[in-house]
Amino acid sequence: MPAPYHPPVKRSVEIAGHKTSISLEPLFWDMLRAAAEREAVPLNALVARIDEERIQAEHPPGLAGAIRLWLVANAT
Repeated sequence: MPAPYHPPVKRSVEIAGHKTSISLEPLFWDMLRAAAEREAVPLNALVARIDEERIQAEHPPGLAGAIRLWLVANAT
């Protein structure tokens, strides 16, 4: 298995009708795709849900950080 170390990769997602770019390491993109499949929702919908949760936090992190934290907290 190759090492998981790789610089972030920037991809565009759409949240509430607005496109935005997110930079995540390939490992996190893979985890995000797997989580979306597991929850039977489009990747954009899962990112939008994470974004809504992040905005409601007392000290909201950036979106990429929120995605990483959500993935670790919801890893199965």
